[in-house]
Amino acid sequence: MRPTRLLARLLAGSLLSLSLPAAQAQVWPARELNFYVNYGPGSSTDLSARILATEMSNILGRPIVVQNKPGAQGTLGPALVARQPADGYSFGVLSYAPAAIAPHLGPVNYTLDDFDVIAGTGRYRYGVAVLADSPYRTVQDLVDASKKGSGLFFSATGAPNNIALLRLGKVTGGKFEFIPFKSGPDAVTALLGKQVEAVVQTPSDIMPYVASGRLRLLASVSPVRWPEQPDTPTLKEAGFDVEIDSWTGIAAPRGLPPEVLQRLEQAALKAVRTPAYQEKMNQLGVEPAGLGAKEYGAMLARGYDEMGAALKEAGLVPN
Repeated sequence: MRPTRLLARLLAGSLLSLSLPAAQAQVWPARELNFYVNYGPGSSTDLSARILATEMSNILGRPIVVQNKPGAQGTLGPALVARQPADGYSFGVLSYAPAAIAPHLGPVNYTLDDFDVIAGTGRYRYGVAVLADSPYRTVQDLVDASKKGSGLFFSATGAPNNIALLRLGKVTGGKFEFIPFKSGPDAVTALLGKQVEAVVQTPSDIMPYVASGRLRLLASVSPVRWPEQPDTPTLKEAGFDVEIDSWTGIAAPRGLPPEVLQRLEQAALKAVRTPAYQEKMNQLGVEPAGLGAKEYGAMLARGYDEMGAALKEAGLVPN
């Protein structure tokens, strides 16, 4: 074989190998994607993830298979995602609690550096409610009661929503005693049974009882008012420097090809803007808002630092 012909073949082979990553990125996704959800079927996280999966599947043109991986207080799912191949075919829920809160409360098998954050896809809303016939008609009434006797007992599922009243006690000198429950319905049932005097939970837990006249929403503890109760103020609007912000979003194992990460981010943000997603998320009591990869990643990193300080202040960090 002539040297010039051999050189030409070598050059052609080199150019082909260089073009393979770009070609692979262009054909992605070539098959179904796996979407890992860190809570069980029927939970608000599961329901919101399935809504997102449907809309992203329509956009990407491939099935997205939701796989529930509950356990370890929502940290098992992210730990599993972090160990998957970084090929764009596996991603999962990475919400505020497992990313910014859980690492302060016990050992977890991941850090934020183990993920390529894709997007924020919704903002959780929390509020403080009391019985409709309760003597507490304002947050100030709650604060006043918390300064008497043994304080005021409230229910919640855990961080971040329980931190709202614990912080309220710190800034007002009141005493709020947290009684934990495994689920939002259980926490509300404790209030209905008069085991506690207030509850801090989500709209899906609280609003059915507000609508039936059994509970009264005193304030949103989130940065935004609830559309279901637009005249009810936030804690900050009521004059107390307390708010809890918490988001849900998605992430993939660290090391995705940049083109694939960009397409996943674009698909997620486009899904958040669809009318079907907006309507169904509002029905769940989750604000259908989108944050890009960099913005959501920065928010989780900032939240990790802020929640570490807040949990320590509330006495919730193990020694």
